[in-house]
Parts: sequence; C-alpha cells; structure tokens
Amino acid sequence: MTYTPFFVEGAARPARWLITCDHATNVVPSFVGGGDLGLPPEDMQRHIAYDVGAFAVSRLLAERLNAPQVASNFSRLVIDPNRGEDDPTLLMRLYDGTLIPANRHADDAEREKRLERCYRPYHAELAKLAARPETIVISMHSFTPQLRGRSARPWEIGILHPEAEAFSPHLIKALQAPGDLCVGVNEPYTGYLPGDAIDRHATKPGRPNALVELRNDLIAESNGQHYWADRLAEVLPRALQAAGL
Repeated sequence: MTYTPFFVEGAARPARWLITCDHATNVVPSFVGGGDLGLPPEDMQRHIAYDVGAFAVSRLLAERLNAPQVASNFSRLVIDPNRGEDDPTLLMRLYDGTLIPANRHADDAEREKRLERCYRPYHAELAKLAARPETIVISMHSFTPQLRGRSARPWEIGILHPEAEAFSPHLIKALQAPGDLCVGVNEPYTGYLPGDAIDRHATKPGRPNALVELRNDLIAESNGQHYWADRLAEVLPRALQAAGL
C-alpha cells in the first residue's frame, strides 16, 4: 500500500470551517528507521507520539459542520508539522523524559528527507484547503493530563490564540458561559508559536482561527469523542455569529 503523509475528508464540503489535525497518528513511515523509532509500543501509544483522540474528534466535528478536514499521517516524533522548519524542536530527540533513539543522531539529510516526504506535502495540502474564500481554521489537538514530574492539569479544554486574534475570544466566552467547564485560555501552552501551523496558515494570512486543546483522557474513547464533537459543533457557529466575522 502506497504511503500518504496526510488524509483529507470532505474536500468539497461547503462550510467555511476547515478542521485540521496536526498530530493525528503515530505512524512511522517505512523510510524512517524501517518504520521504527526504537521506542517500545507503549511509548508510541502515548501523547509524545501523537495527540490521543484528536483525529477522531476532528473527523466527527468536520462531519457535523459539513466542513473539510485535513490530518497528518506521521508521528510528531518523525517530524513535527506544528513547528516551523527552523524550530529546534522540529525533530525531537527527547520528549517528556523519553529519549527517541532514531532521532538522537539524525543528520541534516535525514531531517530533509522527513521534511520533503512528510511535512511539506501535509502543509501544501493544508494551504490549498485554507485558501478557499473566508476560511476559518480550527486546529484540533489534545494534551496529557499530567507531564512527568509536573502538576496535574485541571483544564478540560484549552483555547490557544495570539493576542489580536478576532474569533478565539468569542469561542472562549461561549465555552465558559454554561459554567460547567474548566477552560484554559492559552493553557496548557502559549497561544502564539511563530512558524507553527496556525501562524503559517491562519494568523499571517489573516484568517479567523482557534487552536483547540482537549484533555486526552476525555477523548480517548468513542463516547467522549462524540460528546466533544457535538459540543464544539454547537458552540463554534454561535461564537462565529457573536464575532460577526
């Protein structure tokens, strides 16, 4: 079977939304270490390898919004599509206390191969879909409840956005209004990372956007995935109406 570095569903769907998932799978293509990064299977099932549950939520959400969806098909440990090409964490050698054996001595040629065969095709497809008129980019991610040696993370959902972004504040307000969620505002990560996927395909081109982080224990199973897809499909259009975009 021919390897493809990305998945697209519903490219012809008419909604303004574009649902993306940068860390959708834990796939290691055969041209990278023979398909093995040297990690035990349990580590490849952890958040260090991909965003647990995020791909399923993104697909369900895109269906409910009648919107296109694009997702990567390579582990973030192969090369991270949510980093700029000049970012030192583009090819991770150590992540959350775990050494990545196949990355420890990866040279410039290996990095370029992964960029050319994984990273750049994904970004080219994302750019093509984002270029539709009046696109709103929603980037779906998930986060671990607790990093090793760190405090537990209380948020069920986080919305990440740069300071001047026009849509995300309305989404945050809509999520906070019922009072039943712990909503992180630029938590558990900063809302602006120069060169990341949102910066490249939404912030710089001036497209409304939000980066959505869901705690992965809430979306590890089908029930949680459907719940969050339903909830976001209800709140996103309301937030857009409030934003007047």
